[in-house]
Amino acid sequence: MRAWWRDPVDYRWLVRTLEARWALGIIKNVVGAGGAVMAVITALTWASTAGPTGVGVIVDAVNVIAGILWALYWWTAPWPDERRSLILMAVADVLVLLGSTFDSDRVYGSLGVMLLVVTGGYLTFFHGPRILALHAVWSLLSVLALSALMVADHDGDIALAIAIILTMAAATVVVLPALHFCYWVLRVDALSDPLTTLLNRRGLDYYLSGWFRSEDGTPICVMTVDLDRFKAVNDTYGHSAGDQVLVEIAACLRSSVAPGAIVARSGGEEFVVIAHLTTHEAIAEAERLCHAIEAAAQSSTPVTASIGVAVAEGDSGDRCPERLLHNSDSAMYRAKQLGGNTVVLAATVSERRDAGVRIEPGTN
Repeated sequence: MRAWWRDPVDYRWLVRTLEARWALGIIKNVVGAGGAVMAVITALTWASTAGPTGVGVIVDAVNVIAGILWALYWWTAPWPDERRSLILMAVADVLVLLGSTFDSDRVYGSLGVMLLVVTGGYLTFFHGPRILALHAVWSLLSVLALSALMVADHDGDIALAIAIILTMAAATVVVLPALHFCYWVLRVDALSDPLTTLLNRRGLDYYLSGWFRSEDGTPICVMTVDLDRFKAVNDTYGHSAGDQVLVEIAACLRSSVAPGAIVARSGGEEFVVIAHLTTHEAIAEAERLCHAIEAAAQSSTPVTASIGVAVAEGDSGDRCPERLLHNSDSAMYRAKQLGGNTVVLAATVSERRDAGVRIEPGTN
């Protein structure tokens, strides 16, 4: 539960994934249609005997216009960024509450606030559990306020008010968080390597992208770790023994890296470690991992590792995920050429520019 609560949702990754699967356009149309349906519901309520009076007429008119504009926006504009997405959902929550507050039939108004479950469904998929928790609090406060008005207008029908409150609580506090938790479990499973339980390559892409949002110059280090002559392990001891070595090395990396670092199995016998380390710290950390891997493997099958290191500090031109991964991968191959069980540091952009060629100084 703690991991679920703290897990950062990469909004941009979700949007890119949906777009790559040709699903983003469908979802845009559905969300836009939701605004159109809301406009129709509000117009029908306006025309009914349960509709608003006085200021409520103006509120419903605003809601009808807002529903139409909502539909046009989602049908025609690009998908919103994370901040705009949250603003749109917050506006929708406020409009739902206002529309329900001014209905002349308090029972209908209290039930109308159930439309907050719709916006909650969107937040369940595109935003994290903390945002969903805020929405649940808003929903419960809204239904409490409307139920209080209903009790005042219906000679204290407390039983009906409690029934409405429990209905809303079941939807927003029980169902939506439960759905989000299940969705999180499935997402984590899809982003994990089934053998080592580390992140797989897709999981690495998912979590790594969030590290580059900040522009405060925090150093980012990428280490590509490749086990030396691993094919010989499989050929000599069998694939089951090879799998056991991979599991042991994964456990070694997970326990050895600094807190907050990302560890992934990018494929085969190759692993990637991402951490906030300066160049000197990264070299020392990589050498420590080399020794840890060698020590961990001695208990079963002897294995060593070649590690390529790439670091981006400040506003370096290397400060992008693809470039750092490429540079660390190239440095790792250089380490293997040097005989393995070695750490090689990839050159920075400025070093390559000054030298006119790629420089990858090695350290043992």
